[in-house]
Amino acid sequence: MGKTPSTAAGAAFAGAFPRVRVINLAQRADRRREMEAEFAKLGLAFCDGIRLHVATRCDDAAGFPTIGTRGCFLSHLGVLEAALADDAESVLIVEDDLSFSPSEIARMADSLAALKTRAWSIFYGGILRYGDREQPTGVASPLFVADPATGIMGGHFLAMRRDAIAAAVPYLQAILTRPPGSPEGGPMHVDGAYGWLRAARPDLVTLVANPGLGHQRASRTDIHQLRWKDRVPVVRDVVQWLRQARRA
Repeated sequence: MGKTPSTAAGAAFAGAFPRVRVINLAQRADRRREMEAEFAKLGLAFCDGIRLHVATRCDDAAGFPTIGTRGCFLSHLGVLEAALADDAESVLIVEDDLSFSPSEIARMADSLAALKTRAWSIFYGGILRYGDREQPTGVASPLFVADPATGIMGGHFLAMRRDAIAAAVPYLQAILTRPPGSPEGGPMHVDGAYGWLRAARPDLVTLVANPGLGHQRASRTDIHQLRWKDRVPVVRDVVQWLRQARRA
């Protein structure tokens, strides 16, 4: 990641996530500046390890709930496809409204040190909702293993290792080929798609930081168009998958 990070949190972040891709629409220079400021809190900067991924901007929804939902889905898929093509060991996907609070920075080094000792395929550094709750209850700290049958909202701080990348790319690509409402999984929020993947592949161990290590800034959204409270269908998507699986 270029120069040595100037903070313990930054060193832990750089060590845990050697490949970071920040999804950002080309016209949102303001968001790029905001992300530069966020990484500066960790003593990091855009360089070899942290790069921008130009977000996909669509002209139509093509069966997705909204145009922005489609753009977000394709942007995540683009990051994963590039990681797969490069045979990357892992990739951290960051949406350009990620922010680090002082308390999140304070616990980052310890939480990511714990992550290095665990086996995992998918990691959420911050979430918006776990199942039907805004915050998980009765789970371990600083990390807990997510139930494959429980949907997770929030793709703003999401890492995948090589096995999960290899599974996610064809899974998301297949979703694009199906009609809306397909029982096999048609166009949906990318959060929901990850939920379907996790339910279909319980061997892909998912760890979640608890408490989180990053949150979404309150700002106008372009990629998703809707904030998480408007995306409750993500939970519905996962429930639908589970119902289909039980019938199979």
